[in-house]
Amino acid sequence: MATRTLPRPAARARAAPLSRAATGNLALIGLVGAAAVLALTAAAGPSPLVSTFRTMPHYFPAWLAGPLHAIGIPGSQALRIALVVMFCACYAAVLRCAAAVSSRRLWAAIVLAHLAVALAPPLLSGDVFGYIGFARLESLHGLSPYAFTASAAPGDAIHPLLGWTDVTTPYGPLFTLFTMALVPLGIAGALWTLKALAALTSLATVLVIWRVARRLGHEPRSAAALYGLNPLVVIFAVGGAHNETLFGLALAAGALYVLSARERAGGVALAAATAVKASAALAIPFALIGTRRPRRLAIAGAVALAAALGAGVGVFGVHLLGAGAWLTQQHQVAGHSLPSQVSKLLGLGDLALGVRVAFLAAFVIALAASLQRTWRGAPWIEGYGWATLALLAATAWILPWYGLWALLPASLCANRRLRAVTLGACTYLVAIQVLVAKPLLA
Repeated sequence: MATRTLPRPAARARAAPLSRAATGNLALIGLVGAAAVLALTAAAGPSPLVSTFRTMPHYFPAWLAGPLHAIGIPGSQALRIALVVMFCACYAAVLRCAAAVSSRRLWAAIVLAHLAVALAPPLLSGDVFGYIGFARLESLHGLSPYAFTASAAPGDAIHPLLGWTDVTTPYGPLFTLFTMALVPLGIAGALWTLKALAALTSLATVLVIWRVARRLGHEPRSAAALYGLNPLVVIFAVGGAHNETLFGLALAAGALYVLSARERAGGVALAAATAVKASAALAIPFALIGTRRPRRLAIAGAVALAAALGAGVGVFGVHLLGAGAWLTQQHQVAGHSLPSQVSKLLGLGDLALGVRVAFLAAFVIALAASLQRTWRGAPWIEGYGWATLALLAATAWILPWYGLWALLPASLCANRRLRAVTLGACTYLVAIQVLVAKPLLA
């Protein structure tokens, strides 16, 4: 009598993971390919992808085009939009399959995607020239960027490249002092140094996220993919050389130090993040509640922040301490911010005062609720994440790379609801730049 051979359970169990791994690997290849082709199209010639296009549409010297110029691929606006959409679709697929993908392949994709956009001209924003311009104001003209705008030095070589010439710097003294050290490199040298710094600090942040995930018992591949392959990180923050990558690394390091009971180092890291960009200060009260020895964190952080502010005042003057220096951008209104959208729906113009006050009040309530929940024992990183989402919803001035503020705490913890809402916010921030309000700055 013939016997039937039954399929072994182990073989059936392996079938599904192999399928997810294959899907994840294909998505990684597609994502890296989209990033590479996008970088090559940006390097081919003047286009709305490159930040100088709006102010100088035909200006595209070799130092701005970058090392990819010789192999650049001319492309249409439709192709560029399709590449960003493809990148986002592949990112979504990677998130679903990240746990089934090998760590080596995931890290290879993260590094290659970062490398591609790091070699491209500055993408979708001219903020990097603003960084250099503020530094040149002080270094070359003796004018504090916390008291004077770029219009005070119209003859500077950086001036034609600036998108904003009527605002003082909104950045912290630590970052401004650092960019001053780049002035001797010239505009080109400073630009490519900042691009390299953005890529390296972003990759370092992913490494810290990986370590935090392992320490907390979470899946590190999912956490690393969530941050390291997010289009806001790769295309916008690294591609545009934004300082969000720098203060993001300081915040991530601060979180790792606090979780490791190294409160003094955590306090210094959080203070450094705040001295780069003031919005990082939102993490400090949550860390104080969440740590076992808050006094150590508070003292170390206060000393470090006082040292940064003292050095800043010594170089830039007392204007640094004025509220206007830290809240410059809040006088602006982004038409796609939630307060502005609500104000328009109500027929009250771009942003009515009552709508602004209502959103700020809602943020204060959300912040208090998050702090209270953290006080009762919820993980402090989660509380910080929810508070950051509330801040992004309430602010009148929002840009795509601001999404990194919320993406970082969502990547450092494993709260599914927080991650889902954060990804929803990231989707909105990409859509307003690519599909709805400003289709890749066309």
